[in-house]
Amino acid sequence: MGPVYLFDLASQQALWLSARQTAVAGNIANANTPGFKAADVPPFEAVFNDASLALAATNPLHLALDPLTPDSISVKDGSNWEVTHSGNSVSLEQELMKAGEVNSAHSLNRGVVKAFNQMLMASLKG
Repeated sequence: MGPVYLFDLASQQALWLSARQTAVAGNIANANTPGFKAADVPPFEAVFNDASLALAATNPLHLALDPLTPDSISVKDGSNWEVTHSGNSVSLEQELMKAGEVNSAHSLNRGVVKAFNQMLMASLKG
């Protein structure tokens, strides 16, 4: 079994959650905009699996692109419950459910990191 990089994984999930929260907030902000199409980010598992295939930098001047930053995650069209007459596909109920999912995932992420940090500190203190 290889080493577990829990802090790195939790940090990358926090970045993904931030990107999803940005997409949800944008959908809610444009709930009354005619023709606006609701968007969502791909699932974390898909983004994380794609992130493991990074290109190697062959020159120290190459810029490193973090595939999990909010700017680099591609937004996909979400499946929506309804489309209004104006062409707007934002469902506030669905967006608020997504916001709740993001909130609970942030709480879980924070709890796991806190517990792992406490275990690490306890093992260092002996």
